Amino acid sequence: MSVRKKVIRLSGDEHKKLRNAIISAYPAKVDLEIMVKEGLEENLNAIAGGENLTQVVFNLIKWAEARGELEKLITAAYNKNSGNPELQEFYVFFEQRKQQGIKKQQKAPTAFGLPLRIFKFETVTVDAKGEIVKRDSNKEAKFFEEDLGNGVTLEMVSIPGGSFKMGSSPGEKQRSQNEEPQHTVNVPAFFMGKFEVTQEQYQKVMKKNPSRFKGNKRPVERVSWHNAVEFCKKLSQKTRCTYRLPSEAEWEYACRAGITTPFHFGETITDELANYRASITYASEPKGEYRGETTPVGKFPPNSFGLYDMHGNVWEWCQDTWHNNYNGAPKNGSAWIDNNNRCRVLRGGSWIDNPDYCRSAYRNIIYQVYDYDLFGLRVVCSVAPGTFK
Repeated sequence: MSVRKKVIRLSGDEHKKLRNAIISAYPAKVDLEIMVKEGLEENLNAIAGGENLTQVVFNLIKWAEARGELEKLITAAYNKNSGNPELQEFYVFFEQRKQQGIKKQQKAPTAFGLPLRIFKFETVTVDAKGEIVKRDSNKEAKFFEEDLGNGVTLEMVSIPGGSFKMGSSPGEKQRSQNEEPQHTVNVPAFFMGKFEVTQEQYQKVMKKNPSRFKGNKRPVERVSWHNAVEFCKKLSQKTRCTYRLPSEAEWEYACRAGITTPFHFGETITDELANYRASITYASEPKGEYRGETTPVGKFPPNSFGLYDMHGNVWEWCQDTWHNNYNGAPKNGSAWIDNNNRCRVLRGGSWIDNPDYCRSAYRNIIYQVYDYDLFGLRVVCSVAPGTFK
């Protein structure tokens, strides 16, 4: 029995962006012919004629739309030249759009067959002095586990959908103007890595470990945005889920976990709660130890969603291109990638940073090609609601 291919249609603006991205990645027709032959198993001259490269690419996209081969074309073009920034941006956009379509249609999960389990954990809340004022040892969350081979696993925690105030409030200490205006965002349910991606996980997927501070359970670092996107692509190919970087809204929503204070721990942080430059204080807490390196993931207490190391250790890449403030930002939890900015957003702070950089609302702007020893990642995946029990 033949299966009818799903026809995906592009808007006029999306068609133009894809056309420009393919031309940027394959400026010579011979390279385009090779990509089409190897990626689509088609003869370019037979399916897309034209007097110049623009017309050829235009007709190629039209052919792919009509035949239900658009996703295959985009994937083939990206796989053959994943380092091209324009093509990479369109690929991320297309993957996000595809996931939104999956959620709307409530079809089979991207992680079909992986059962949800429950884990229990304890959270702590501190006051401005850094003293613990509350412990909740009855927290629990659902998660599924990916087997990456040879005992290496990836735990993905269920993040319930909801709405929250994104950005910092006017009275928050050491806030930045790029954290305003504070605005309400509605975030659909998704899954997020329980921990930052570790070196053993990265090694298993990418077959290399670029990190400065070696250790299987330490977070991978020296990872650029391009490296992070490539990791998500290869992880998706290795498993049955479609993995990606979080949107900036998803990241902050997951970090806060229903908390409105500067940190999900409360009014401040201490060296017993996170790995950062604790020799510098944020509120009235005492100075602590500056470790000067990464620490193994999961060393410190989690937030109310069951996520570890959301403050400090390594910065975590988001999908979004940089915008100077939140004027015009999406309110549906999606990534904001409507410009050609080569800078991306990082969140969470790192082992080297002062505490104010580790706040839930703090936004870091970095060129997407940089891969310093404080840049890592945490992955997310979208699953159709109601799939897991």
